Amino acid sequence: MATKAYKKVKAAVLNQWGKHLDIEDLNLERPGKDEVMVKNAFCAICHSDIHSFMGEHFNPPLPAVGGHEVSGYVEEVGENVTYVKPGDPVIITIPSVGCGQCYSCMNGQPSYCENRGIKLASPGRYFNPKGQRLTQLGGAMGGFVEYTTVKEYNVVKMPADMPLEVASLLACGVISGFFAVINKAQVKPFQSVLVMGTGGVGLNAIQGAVFSGAYPVIAVDVEDSKLKLAGKFGATYTVNAKKESDPIEAVRKLTSGRGVDYAFITVAGLGPLRQGFKMCARGGTTIVIGHAGEEKLADFDAMDVMGVSLTGCGMGQARPRLDIPRLVQLYQGGRLKLDELLDQRFSLDQIDEAIASALTGKTLRNIIVL
Repeated sequence: MATKAYKKVKAAVLNQWGKHLDIEDLNLERPGKDEVMVKNAFCAICHSDIHSFMGEHFNPPLPAVGGHEVSGYVEEVGENVTYVKPGDPVIITIPSVGCGQCYSCMNGQPSYCENRGIKLASPGRYFNPKGQRLTQLGGAMGGFVEYTTVKEYNVVKMPADMPLEVASLLACGVISGFFAVINKAQVKPFQSVLVMGTGGVGLNAIQGAVFSGAYPVIAVDVEDSKLKLAGKFGATYTVNAKKESDPIEAVRKLTSGRGVDYAFITVAGLGPLRQGFKMCARGGTTIVIGHAGEEKLADFDAMDVMGVSLTGCGMGQARPRLDIPRLVQLYQGGRLKLDELLDQRFSLDQIDEAIASALTGKTLRNIIVL
């Protein structure tokens, strides 16, 4: 390998599914045409990262690096890069700026871009000392690592006065919840919304519902502490699915017996999905955001889907350079809660501890400080 084309970086590396992460030195490819290198500053831990580390999403070749809620500063730029320059604060997003040329982009759906679509668990830009190319579980970027090289179309510039610690949350968790309501469902005032799971994504779905004028906004979870927080984020009612003898009936009582217009499922598992689906009214829609491996829909029978729609939403169908600056404006104007989503801060060397804390189910977003 030509040494001048690589940068030595420290990273948290997954060598075995379901095992601890090893802190290792890697070589990172420097940016080529249309690419930028980012000095990562913060990377929040999303539960999708944990599912990936457990081998629950897919089983690509190991070793691998993970992490995808990334913010940092542009370190270097390659040929043809005009959108950013060294020193610019940015976040890196899995959804990219559409190519503008494919059918989906020309049809007004750049989040479905056929040329720059989301590719998770793909061969990455890192090599270990043995010469092995590592898989990037987050697709476009490596997050739990000091630097990452990405395409220019995967970065979004941040204002100089936007704290990068909270900006990292905009890369996945916030857009996945907030824009599932705004972009996918296009919830209207006075329509009823249920959010199943009030973690980081669920709380942002609640914020999106409140912003849309939905009423009532019903939060469902099994942790009273999270339901209390859901109320602070704007939920009208809360239901503890573990304590209610019939949580489906409890939700129906809050909606004059008919169920909700929209149910957003932000947690993994077929059980919560079925439960949320049955909380929908006839003519309602269930939108799946949370996911893990080995989930099949075979247990749904024909009567389950009479008059109720079931669909999914990835990354809120976000248009990064349009939608994310809007969220920044809302945050800076006091209309969007972000600071309240952050829990503990950890160094890269403490990543196993940070993951163990997230697995307790009592945290929202732990963050790795790079």
